[in-house]
Amino acid sequence: MYLKLVSIWDIQEKAFILKGGEAALQEISRKKPCPKNRVEEQIEARAVAFAIEKPAYGQLRASNEMKKQGMRISPGGVRSIWLRHNLETFKKRLKALEAKAAQDHVIFTEDQ
Repeated sequence: MYLKLVSIWDIQEKAFILKGGEAALQEISRKKPCPKNRVEEQIEARAVAFAIEKPAYGQLRASNEMKKQGMRISPGGVRSIWLRHNLETFKKRLKALEAKAAQDHVIFTEDQ
């Protein structure tokens, strides 16, 4: 005798397919952002600008430099902002700096 175990996910999946097709399944798997957990827009803009100005700085140093300017943000906060803007690695921050320099015709400083 064969006994099939049916999970709750199987039942929910069949119900979603009947209601809205495969598109309904794609919508439930996507994680929605929680805006109340985000930092202020000016701090986020400054973190992105800082990543482009000083691409060699890591998350900890960027956080410390921003604290010196009066903006309170943790290294993890800097990392999450950089992830949202696709600037999480040194290589990606360098590419962003090159793109900005090409767009604005900026001459690089020795820091950059």
